[in-house]
Amino acid sequence: MSERFLGVLSAIYPDSRLLRHAAQLLPYESDALTAYRARPLAVVLPESADEVIATVRACHRHGVPFVARGSGTSLSGGSMPIEDGVVIALNRLDRILELDAVERVAVVEPGVVNLKVSEAAAPHGLYYAPDPSSQSVCTIGGNIAFNSGGAHCLRYGMTSNHVLGLRLVLADGTVTALGGRSLEGVGPDLVGLFVGSEGLFGVAFEITLRLLPRPESWFTLLAAYDSLEAAGNAVASVIASGLLPAAMEIMDRLAIRAAEAAVHAGYPPCAALLIVELEGEALEVAAEAEVLEAVIAASGPAETRIAGDADERERIWKGRKGAFSAVGRLSPDYVVQDGVVPRARLGEALAEVERLSRQAGLAVANVFHAGDGNLHPLILYDGRRAGELERAEALAAEILRLCVRLGGSITGEHGVGLEKRAYLPEMYAAEDLDAMRRIRLAFDPLEIANRGKMIAVEGEAPTAQTAHGMHGSRGQHPLERAGVIQRE
Repeated sequence: MSERFLGVLSAIYPDSRLLRHAAQLLPYESDALTAYRARPLAVVLPESADEVIATVRACHRHGVPFVARGSGTSLSGGSMPIEDGVVIALNRLDRILELDAVERVAVVEPGVVNLKVSEAAAPHGLYYAPDPSSQSVCTIGGNIAFNSGGAHCLRYGMTSNHVLGLRLVLADGTVTALGGRSLEGVGPDLVGLFVGSEGLFGVAFEITLRLLPRPESWFTLLAAYDSLEAAGNAVASVIASGLLPAAMEIMDRLAIRAAEAAVHAGYPPCAALLIVELEGEALEVAAEAEVLEAVIAASGPAETRIAGDADERERIWKGRKGAFSAVGRLSPDYVVQDGVVPRARLGEALAEVERLSRQAGLAVANVFHAGDGNLHPLILYDGRRAGELERAEALAAEILRLCVRLGGSITGEHGVGLEKRAYLPEMYAAEDLDAMRRIRLAFDPLEIANRGKMIAVEGEAPTAQTAHGMHGSRGQHPLERAGVIQRE
């Protein structure tokens, strides 16, 4: 089958864009969760939507699993290849097809880097709001797969709040369109269903994004605290005051040390650093800044600073957004977690993470979106030491269980992927998991799209013959017969 299917792919791609040799496949064996690896049968480099569609149809026809991949920045193993499957690497589909400053939309291909959208929109006074820490390298396709957020998601929401329409090929080869160019939708929110589905339904090849006007004014405050718990409690106080900042971020001592060494942001030495940013109309920001300064002063910071100009603001954010990679200076390996807790229990959660860290004998650097309670503890370990990876994973599991116990979630924006799949039953009832599986099978009865991620494959996948039988005598997709989707 392997050689025969490679022959099928060679009819779609020239040799230069069909990678099949071990040295060519090596860079694709892992994503940002480097503790896990798998070797695909092949990696294809499409340069058009037609090639993506042809590849998916070939995979469905032959029962070969596939995974769509952008820059490979997934921290949950969500874009790790499937053993003996196909990686559809979308980086060459990197065109901004349209930018309409009047309608405030951009139509892009999935391989467009997040930050490039804002750069293209800047001359029109517009920008794309979701800003993951990896926004200078991560792609819009990957952002859609995992419903990425970023530092400013507190005010502006996640990727799902900024995707208006999609053109995609479902896992069985059906080409369809979801949504459109308007914020007002009709019928079920299928765009919302697709965003965050971790590639389990198919591959989007054209995406319509909502753009926002650049804020008129901003106010960036940095507060240093003597404990993580105090910084967490300050976040709760800011929210209780009625303010809705654009962003609230916390970094602990280890993360601060790493960021300072990497980018020289000028952070004060402290146990925890809170960054709060307001933005909007100038009069609104000025009034809110007075309230914010009073709330922060009452929270007992050791030091408070306000960014005096754009350069100082940029340094503050450069340190925060570079913290994940900078932690590599402290440890040869680390596990990044992504749990969520209610904001009111943030201080409690941080104190417990510190206790669990001491108990496990492993250092934890904490960097997270404090405004929505999205924790990103980075558990430091040395994979060269026997048993340390297992200890790190055990600590990560305890942190996830803590999040669920406090009324939160096992993931905020990194997705479930391979890493967190085992913890879904601790958060959802069996009936909920069954509903997820039935939705997945409605779109992909063969379970070939990103097989094994998020939802485990139970038993053998249906045969191609069975799956074709589900389409009926007229060759319709079951969701098409139900009136949920329409073919293009």
